[in-house]
Amino acid sequence: MKIISARKASLPLLLVPVTFAPLTAISAEEQTMIVSATPQTVSELDTPAAVSVVNGDDMRQAAPRINLSESLGSVPGLQIQNRQNYAQDLQLSMRGFGARSTFGVRGIRMYVDGIPATMPDGQGQTSNIDLSSVESVEVLRGPFSALYGNASGGVININTQTGQQPPTIEASSYYGSYGTWRYGMKATGAMGDGTHAGDVDYTVSTTRFTTKGFRDHSGARKNLANAKLGVRIDDVSKLTLIFNSVDMKANDPGGLSYQEWQNNPRQSPRGDQYNTRKTIKQTQAGLRYDRQLSVQDDLSVMMYAGEREMTQYQSIPYQPQLRPSHSGGVIDMQRHYQGIDTRWTHRGELLVPVTFTTGLNYENLSEDRRGYENFVMNNGVPDYGVKGDKRRNERNLMWNVDPYLQSSWQLTQKLSLDAGVRYSSVWFDSNDHYVTPGNGDDSGDASYHKWLPAGSVKYAVTDAWNLYAAAGRGFETPTINELSYRADNQGGLNIGLKPSTNNTYEVGSKTRIGNGLLTAALFRTDTDDEIVVDASAGGRTSYKNAGKTRRQGVEVSLDQQFAENWKLKLAWTYLDATYRTNVCSDADCNGNRMPGIARNMGYASFGWQPEEGWYAGSDVRYMSDIMADDENTAKAPSYTVVGLNTGYKFNYGNWGMDVFGRVDNLFDKEYVGSVIVNESNGRYYEPAPGRNYGVGLSVSYRFE
Repeated sequence: MKIISARKASLPLLLVPVTFAPLTAISAEEQTMIVSATPQTVSELDTPAAVSVVNGDDMRQAAPRINLSESLGSVPGLQIQNRQNYAQDLQLSMRGFGARSTFGVRGIRMYVDGIPATMPDGQGQTSNIDLSSVESVEVLRGPFSALYGNASGGVININTQTGQQPPTIEASSYYGSYGTWRYGMKATGAMGDGTHAGDVDYTVSTTRFTTKGFRDHSGARKNLANAKLGVRIDDVSKLTLIFNSVDMKANDPGGLSYQEWQNNPRQSPRGDQYNTRKTIKQTQAGLRYDRQLSVQDDLSVMMYAGEREMTQYQSIPYQPQLRPSHSGGVIDMQRHYQGIDTRWTHRGELLVPVTFTTGLNYENLSEDRRGYENFVMNNGVPDYGVKGDKRRNERNLMWNVDPYLQSSWQLTQKLSLDAGVRYSSVWFDSNDHYVTPGNGDDSGDASYHKWLPAGSVKYAVTDAWNLYAAAGRGFETPTINELSYRADNQGGLNIGLKPSTNNTYEVGSKTRIGNGLLTAALFRTDTDDEIVVDASAGGRTSYKNAGKTRRQGVEVSLDQQFAENWKLKLAWTYLDATYRTNVCSDADCNGNRMPGIARNMGYASFGWQPEEGWYAGSDVRYMSDIMADDENTAKAPSYTVVGLNTGYKFNYGNWGMDVFGRVDNLFDKEYVGSVIVNESNGRYYEPAPGRNYGVGLSVSYRFE
């Protein structure tokens, strides 16, 4: 038998069995198995978990292609909000996990082409995602996300396009309100059909984005490059090289108090006073090796490495920085990270058809973190926004080693069982090199270890209707930032801070209706030792474990295409997230809603989307009120916003063109786009823009 190549499911762990084309007789002596190394999209219907797949072409339909928040509103259970602050990234949470994050992404594992966008301590970011080259985004919620290790309240897996024939080059641009401008180039193609040694596929994309920002002091500039090169080594193996780079400068407008928001939502008093801002440079590369070992076995190895530099100026007055123990108002950080994920899959029979996937994941991060005063004295008056004296100098190491096993058993024609386990070990080691009178040695180390089992049962009522039940255990360690400080201002790491652990239970139904899919899930997650803010003053935030919390709710979605070109998407999420013990020092918060989490979210979009000619669409987004603090004394009001778009697509010979216009927040609703949870000065609110407009154009040429 001659084996030509291997096909892989696209999630880092196989949630569905690997599928192959049927064996085809070539002669009496030889059979050939034709398999493709191109990642395939996870089946929403057949996967025994709450998973949603958003197609890249749909994400680019009449869209700015700037933020994930533009296109993931149709995913139930996912709360994704644009802070209008590119210095702090999107605010993203899944079933309430990650809602406490004041910057970046917490509680959710993110991957781009198999490379983690989440560091070993659980802190992630979205700034390096190139929407122009995305093939699909897979969003996994519920118990099975625990199999991805630390901080996996959910998983977002982003796959970029694999080049194919004919070679195509595309130029695209978008211009919108507040001086927003994005333009870029993309080239895709292949030499050969991908089944012969020496065949090559490639995707290269570059993007530049600039904006003056809706708010004062919120301008940003970002340069982004993404590339993927695949080479067929021989009949049974393929090598893929992945490269990504981002260079960004962004002002930080900060949060507003309720009165400031009411008086002028566009103002940025602290941003103007302190010249708050952030610069980021990140470059990473990965190498994936896929090999078909036999008809029943295949191997995948993913290796990657990268570096990240970040400098951030914060809005901290000079008086708190005079204390010897204060770390200053400027963060200057360099990170180097690398990892390897090796996975082997076997398909066979043990009385019934079964698939086993086992692997080992290793990630490592080294960080040089320095702090400086954010001022220099000028005639006795502080001049803010200038790097001053050094106040912090430490080297932090974080690494994890996680073996895992997953299996899928086809018990009967209608009944299947999926089960897996991961043993996650995470280590922290901090070495303080800034020891002065009044500022003791803050060195220390900590480690966390946890078994993470998950399992599900799926029953196929019909070929188009599946029912499933799932359960799993997850955990979330503190990040290095959360370990850095103790509430009592004593030296050393906050080693008393424990990881939070959770148990999740879920039942669901998935039904194919014509050309659409209707899904529903009922879930509950009970968490012990939830990590929450303990104290926040003078620019230092310390954390503690909050005892017990509960997240329970319902998710419903419908993705329907009918009459060939009409498309309808509906999603509703009800999420009741509450404290089950008291987490407040000066009030009884038992039973309070957890801050940062909307109890109800709704989304609807409807449009006419033919392959060519005129198209048009609209979308409606609803968000109920969101508590801003543990005491539930402040909240952001509920809101509903409407967007409209229209455009025209046409092809002329080898040329293709798409021109469109859109308006967002059609009725000029004044609302808070996101909140800064437990902000110590009551500046919780990050306003969203009113009615705003944009136009876009893309032109492509196919070399055929």
